[in-house]
Amino acid sequence: MLSFRNNALENLISTLSRFPGVGRKTAQRLAVHILKKPEFGAELVQAVERVRQEVHQCRRCFNLAEGEYCQICADEKRDQHQICVVEDVVDLFAVESSQEYRGVYHVLGGVISPLAGVRPGDLKIEELIRRVHSENTAELLLALNPTTEGEATMIYISRLLSDSAVKITRIASGIPLGSNLEYIDAATIGRAIQTRRDL
Repeated sequence: MLSFRNNALENLISTLSRFPGVGRKTAQRLAVHILKKPEFGAELVQAVERVRQEVHQCRRCFNLAEGEYCQICADEKRDQHQICVVEDVVDLFAVESSQEYRGVYHVLGGVISPLAGVRPGDLKIEELIRRVHSENTAELLLALNPTTEGEATMIYISRLLSDSAVKITRIASGIPLGSNLEYIDAATIGRAIQTRRDL
């Protein structure tokens, strides 16, 4: 197999292949495209640099934001008393694509996973509990991926809020056990939100 070890092209291929879902062959195609279209490569560099400088976490929900708050938190038309808890920003994108949810979000930044060394203190759980109490939250919709770790995290959060008046729900059937929200089609996510049930 042709190799470009120890040169700029191999470095680019290696870097691109570190993207989730991008294998070496796809990385090679992307690298060759960048070389064939130098203006695209320049645009890509500028776009990445701009994102690095301008995009950060929303100070309220930990979504991506260009200002102090993300567009969803700043939208007065959203139901500010309904919080959908997701594992990652890509899961937030997936829920939004269903067009069934009109509340706000809270991005945990992962799920509890002792085997991977992820403890509750490593996530944005304390911030979530503070939000629920300070914002008079009416409903907390737990939309975590249906994995063992996701289930454990939902149970942990519900126990922390067992003495509060907030209604705790979870997305319903239609999301296969062990799957990730970012790979589920929008219609299935929409149905799961519509038929959510109490936790």
